[in-house]
Amino acid sequence: MLMQYKKLVKQTALPLMAILLLSNCANTKNTKSSSPTVIIEAESFIENSGNVTVLNDKPNAGFVKTGQDGSWLSYSVNIPVSGRYIVRLYAKNEIISEVKCWLEDYIDNKDGRTYNVTGNMNVVGNSASNFVQIDGSPFEAKTHLMKLHIEKSPLLIDKIELTLIREHKASPVVVKQNATGKDWKLTWSDEFNGKGLIDETKWTYDIGNWGWGNNELQYYTEKRVENARQENGNLVIEARKDAVGTPWSSARLTTRGKASFLFGKIEFRAKVPAGNGAWAAGWLLGDTYVDELSWPYCGEVDILENVGSEIDDATGNGKTHGSVHYEGYYFKKGNQIPFVTNVENMNGEFHDYTLEWLPTGMTMYIDGKKYFDYQVTESRSAAWPYSKIPQNLILNLAMGGGMGGNVDPALTSQKLIVDYIRVYELK
Repeated sequence: MLMQYKKLVKQTALPLMAILLLSNCANTKNTKSSSPTVIIEAESFIENSGNVTVLNDKPNAGFVKTGQDGSWLSYSVNIPVSGRYIVRLYAKNEIISEVKCWLEDYIDNKDGRTYNVTGNMNVVGNSASNFVQIDGSPFEAKTHLMKLHIEKSPLLIDKIELTLIREHKASPVVVKQNATGKDWKLTWSDEFNGKGLIDETKWTYDIGNWGWGNNELQYYTEKRVENARQENGNLVIEARKDAVGTPWSSARLTTRGKASFLFGKIEFRAKVPAGNGAWAAGWLLGDTYVDELSWPYCGEVDILENVGSEIDDATGNGKTHGSVHYEGYYFKKGNQIPFVTNVENMNGEFHDYTLEWLPTGMTMYIDGKKYFDYQVTESRSAAWPYSKIPQNLILNLAMGGGMGGNVDPALTSQKLIVDYIRVYELK
């Protein structure tokens, strides 16, 4: 899909107008401006597969033509600033209606994993000025080995541009919770008693549509009340099929860059959506996450994780998933530590999703009933990140993706409604 981006910027107020289009850049270069741009000339590849031809090898003016057998081109790319980037692929397609491409990062990673950091970038049309744009791809400041994958169709590729839109910032405040005592004492909360936009002293918006490592469909917007708002004492995160340039818009809120936590009790009180394709989550992610290579070593704890396809339309009964991901145990290996329990009337009333996190392990509760118990053993302790890496809070509503599944085409809106989030320590 070619991004009709002016419309999206206008409706979401995203800070994307500072895109720098640099000319006369050889191979991979960047600028020291407030929004650095890295330009990867197509002909600067270091390896390739398939039938690939370089046309006009004049410096910075060449193109790469791919064949019909499927191709990839690999590049060494210097990222100057850690953060979230716009990825633009400039390419020309004269053969079929669209050609699927995607960008793979860290092709030299030690675990043999595949890091798709753009999702599908569908090249449509044959104008030389055409580009496909994906927003929010995460990159750490270092040299990356990447591959551009091209579907089985001829394509004329000019360049790839990576433009910083959000610099990465770790949380300046780490709340190390007391982990001994008899009673839980409140240390942090958001009751969502305001009106309109969220409290930005507590939350940051994650933005973009790069698929979030799970081939999700939505574009996470910033400061758009249609997608995230305080209303009637609640936080409403609404996924909308509202034609802003992507299949769905939604919101993802995180305390990263504001505060992170080590140990304690964390409680989400929420009502989740039931439509097929909806994927609601309240979870923790390690504060050392910078880009996809950081995960799962940084840790991830899913406290509230529910999908609409598991909720019965008539009764509202469904399932909640609690899980812990860390080195050696994560869902892409299929050996994460999941606990699942049945919940009545998930979408019709609020439920309490609670994690108790101590140095000795983790337990989870639904409405005060324990269903998850995972203790640190000697064999698990070496890779266990949760005794040393603070975690930030995340709330989001995704559509589709690996867990959300196929989205009901009749849906136009889904809502995750949160009454409060509270964090406690022992006293």
